[in-house]
Amino acid sequence: MKNENLLFKPWAELKELQNRKLHWFVTTKVYPFSPYYRALFDKNKIDPDSIRTVEDLRRIPFTTKADLVRMSGEGKTRDLILQPTEQLIKKYLPKAELLKIAAAKLFRGKEYLKESLEKEFRPIFLTSTAGTTTGQPMPFLYTAYDLENLKIYGKRIVQIFGMETDETVVNLFPYAPHLAFWQVFFAGTEAGILILSTGGGKTMGTEGNLRSILKLKPKLLVGVPAYVYHLLKEARRQNLDFSFVKKIVLGAARAPVGFKRKLAALLKEMGSSDVQIFGTYGFTEARTAWPECPTDISVMSGYHTFPDREVFEIIDPQTGAPAGEGQDGEIVYSSIDSRGSCLLRYRTGDFVKGGITCAPCPHCGRTVPRISSDLVRASNIKDLQISKIKGTLVNFNKLEFILDSKAEINEWQIEISKKDNDQYEVDEISLFVNLLRDENRAEFAAELNRQLLAETEVTFNKIEFVSHQEIQQRIEIDSAVKAKKIVDKR
Repeated sequence: MKNENLLFKPWAELKELQNRKLHWFVTTKVYPFSPYYRALFDKNKIDPDSIRTVEDLRRIPFTTKADLVRMSGEGKTRDLILQPTEQLIKKYLPKAELLKIAAAKLFRGKEYLKESLEKEFRPIFLTSTAGTTTGQPMPFLYTAYDLENLKIYGKRIVQIFGMETDETVVNLFPYAPHLAFWQVFFAGTEAGILILSTGGGKTMGTEGNLRSILKLKPKLLVGVPAYVYHLLKEARRQNLDFSFVKKIVLGAARAPVGFKRKLAALLKEMGSSDVQIFGTYGFTEARTAWPECPTDISVMSGYHTFPDREVFEIIDPQTGAPAGEGQDGEIVYSSIDSRGSCLLRYRTGDFVKGGITCAPCPHCGRTVPRISSDLVRASNIKDLQISKIKGTLVNFNKLEFILDSKAEINEWQIEISKKDNDQYEVDEISLFVNLLRDENRAEFAAELNRQLLAETEVTFNKIEFVSHQEIQQRIEIDSAVKAKKIVDKR
């Protein structure tokens, strides 16, 4: 369903629709045509017809990042792709679906049927993960059907952001087989909005991006938080007029309230007041992103999901048990309307405080489930040997939040290493930091470590103050897909 009004329907109606689509998707697409999930269902003696509600999904074992890595190592990533054949169609499709195919063949012809099936199921496009969590990029393939869905998602995102067709956008995401770039591209084509895609710092350089922005005068900028911040700082340094910028959309990394305030302060100095700054949440495996609602910068409205296209669960990360509405836990994703690479009950490794709520959004009135904006990535929770006795789990998401919220800090990088470069020694955490203005460095370092100790129970072993040029080189702001803010050298 493409109708935007769908997202305003009562949640009871949306949930009923979600259950119907889930059952249809499992019985007519996933079980018949997915080698991986058909084998998983058969191994666990799961009747696909028994999956009729979201609650029934719990019968299906989780799919994890470790499963994807194993499949990649065995050369079996194709097993996640829906692969219909004449034999599988005849063997597994319900009779109602077989009648639809027979009617299409009879009234439209064999060639029409062949072309429609190829359009629905033949992979023609891919994006891939960055490989930061699994150690290797993982490809996820799209068919023409999936690309149409990507356009639908994009148009919905544009509508949630309240954008009009006469607005212009500069897309600062890097050119790459990266979901964020292509979601913006297809959002523009479907919504009829003029978008200039610069490729980020690596392609045109920061100066090239600034020249393009001054010529086009876009109302909205979209990109990775660290690069958008870098670009705006350079624009302010050059005393440029950015009064035409009214909205910033951030993706591919977390954007806490303190960081949004930094961006707003920069833009205010360049003539743009009352700017709106939105976060988005997305991951390559889902092949879409979900937007926050336009609100005051200090308010995190939650990521608006699309229940006619997916199912989200929140689980206890230790036991796998379902969490209640509004409870903390790990995000689990299932597609109910995709082709190409398809996933059911995929453990994202992302943890959310506040879970999911199904109450209508108090800002826009949409009735879709909303994921809390307070997200942390599992890849940023690291086991550190800070003593010779045992390891300690350290949540670097919390450290990021504190550092990004510090008004004194310009840029930073955390480095994890072994003491004295000895593999048998304890782990050390160092901070390389560039300040926005002159500060008493000893007092700043002491106060920062006091705050860290109170909120995270760890402190930096070393805080090194570096120049603006050195920190830019360290985080590779102009060349990396994502700024390298945490570097593990162990």
